[in-house]
Amino acid sequence: MKTITLNGETHRTSASTIADLVRELELTPEKVAVERNTQIVPRSTLETAMLGANDTLEIVHFVGGGDHKNAPADTWTVAGRTFSSRLIVGTGKYKDFAENAAAVEASGAEIVTVAVRRVNVTDPKAPMLTDFIDPKKTTYLPNTAGCFTGEDAVRTLRLAREAGGWDLVKLEVLGEARTLYPNMRETLIATETLAKEGFHPMVYCVDDPIAAKQLEDAGAVAIMPLGAPIGSGLGIQNQVTIRLIVEGANVPVLVDAGVGTASDAAVGMELGCDGILMNTAIAEAKEPIRMARAMKLAVEGGREAYLAGRMGRRKYADPSSPLAGLI
Repeated sequence: MKTITLNGETHRTSASTIADLVRELELTPEKVAVERNTQIVPRSTLETAMLGANDTLEIVHFVGGGDHKNAPADTWTVAGRTFSSRLIVGTGKYKDFAENAAAVEASGAEIVTVAVRRVNVTDPKAPMLTDFIDPKKTTYLPNTAGCFTGEDAVRTLRLAREAGGWDLVKLEVLGEARTLYPNMRETLIATETLAKEGFHPMVYCVDDPIAAKQLEDAGAVAIMPLGAPIGSGLGIQNQVTIRLIVEGANVPVLVDAGVGTASDAAVGMELGCDGILMNTAIAEAKEPIRMARAMKLAVEGGREAYLAGRMGRRKYADPSSPLAGLI
């Protein structure tokens, strides 16, 4: 046995030649390059190149495009918490908790919104969402769905924090039942109150860059402009203002409400949003679990397209192949 230095580490071997060592490492001599004591050993001489004690060797081969494991992950952070998935899904409208849980898994979502409702005291052993979606594995984002005053919203989230210890919350204060548009005056007041009480509110709002900046200044940790009315499935109606909100924000921006299908989610991500929140688009699809997978891919594809940088728009055609040299 002899001791050598192999690729920067001490190695013990009984190999007589460098080729013997390569085979001992379960490599193929014809597929590697070897440097011994800073000198290249020609591949044609590996079989006869004797291996000496205290030799220092570097053995290399080709790999695909470098070390992908060291590539930075495309994550996003809100209130000091980092997530890989940019898709947030709701937990309403599913036929049962099992379907909801399967859709969450298919979507790859790491955050789910949850409503705060009274316990069913007549049937305390009835199934609960936590029986199917583990809050220790998936981040619960308590929301104030159904609240029409800032006071009710704040009260609801105080109860949520008491129930589960959650301080990362989703605030929505609705203006009226027909459109479910946010009441921005009440929303702003509630945001300030929650921030002062140590909450980290992610806030549903109108698609208005000025209102978005006011919410950020009031303590919102994420801005969540609607793409279209809640549950409408109309898609993002005003790409211009969503883009302006993204450009002006110093906190994450996520489209909340209005997404109907995968292309809508991709559009939101292509505008530079940090994520998309949806519920009805998945829950009311004919095949919710398949739609959840589609939404996962759409969000990922839209994000990749945004990072890649789309081609410029032109008024007229521009041929892909040169016209010069035609037969």
